[in-house]
Amino acid sequence: MSDRSLTLNRHLFRYVFATFFVTLPMPAAHAASFDCGQAKQPDERAICRSRQLSEMDVEMAVRYGTLTGLVAMGTRGDMQDEQRAWLHARAACRGDRRCLRASYTKRIDVLKREYEQLKSRGPF
Repeated sequence: MSDRSLTLNRHLFRYVFATFFVTLPMPAAHAASFDCGQAKQPDERAICRSRQLSEMDVEMAVRYGTLTGLVAMGTRGDMQDEQRAWLHARAACRGDRRCLRASYTKRIDVLKREYEQLKSRGPF
């Protein structure tokens, strides 16, 4: 092989190698239950900046979604009202992480209790 061929092969290898790594999907820094790219409110931005709050947000959303899928329509409406009230209270925390953590802890505990009450009335 000539020097020119070796140089071209080296450049081609670098190009393919670089392209491969550039096109790999990058993991999200945090995985909130909402699109952090659209976060405008102080509470949403604080959640997106905090791994712990993002994880709590996902846990709360999964618990809420699971529970609303298990209950009757009337109960579901009540739960939606409770969720809207909780979201309003969460927004009042603005960017205060301690307040947001406390808000999520309380909401997750409520959802856990509601699930346990529902489960005790089972069978499912």
